[in-house]
Amino acid sequence: MNQLAEKVQQALVKAIDNDDLVLPTLPEVALEIRQAAEDPDISISRLSKVIGRDTALSARLIKVVNSPLLRATQEVTDLHTAITRLGTNYSSNLAIGLVMEQIFHARSEVIEQKMRDVWRRSLEVAGVSYALCRNHNQLKPDQAALGGLVHQIGVLPILTYAEDHYQLLSDPVSLNHVIESIHPLLGDKLLRVWEFPEMLVKLPGQYLDLWRDSERLDYVDVVQVAALYCHKGTDHPLAAVPLSILPAFKKLKINPDNRTLNADLDEARSMFY
Repeated sequence: MNQLAEKVQQALVKAIDNDDLVLPTLPEVALEIRQAAEDPDISISRLSKVIGRDTALSARLIKVVNSPLLRATQEVTDLHTAITRLGTNYSSNLAIGLVMEQIFHARSEVIEQKMRDVWRRSLEVAGVSYALCRNHNQLKPDQAALGGLVHQIGVLPILTYAEDHYQLLSDPVSLNHVIESIHPLLGDKLLRVWEFPEMLVKLPGQYLDLWRDSERLDYVDVVQVAALYCHKGTDHPLAAVPLSILPAFKKLKINPDNRTLNADLDEARSMFY
């Protein structure tokens, strides 16, 4: 690692340890959705009202319900029907994940573009995670999708920091070094601060541990396989890792040569766009 990257990393780790780093807050609408969903007797109408305050979010949920993977016999055109189709728990998890996009905004063009890229990849990984989960009763596709949407959330504070430090902003190699080294640590911290479910809190910090072998299949496994799948065909180092050798992949018990599955996964990549 070069000198600048090392210096920035030390400064950031120290700021994290001392709680000096300004972390993004969960969007207001996400807090409202979570609060509403915590009521076990929440009605579809009540949840529709909360989610419906954000028109862009409502449109996204309706689009998800109409995506090829969930394709209904009749097209869904309103939020109430979309939530009825998905269920309240399911809808709230997906809504909380999708609303994260609101935090991915920057002042500088360079950082804005990087944030777009991170979010686009997160949407792809979320879709593939969702599809991978559909054959596993012990895991919920909506939780897997939420995990995919936040697996790189730790990149955000680093990019925000870079906006205020021109030296780092103008040195993409150092910036990438810093991102790769500490985004997992920051991701875990953010999800803890945001009070995410325990099963997802450690996801950013563990999904890159390719030899991690948990006792039973979990959301880290699913997001790890989805992330590697989405790197296929790119020049990213993860693209060179054969999926079949991963403990996580073996636990999913899927056949990498299954054409139907591959078609499903490719379709799932755009499920949340």
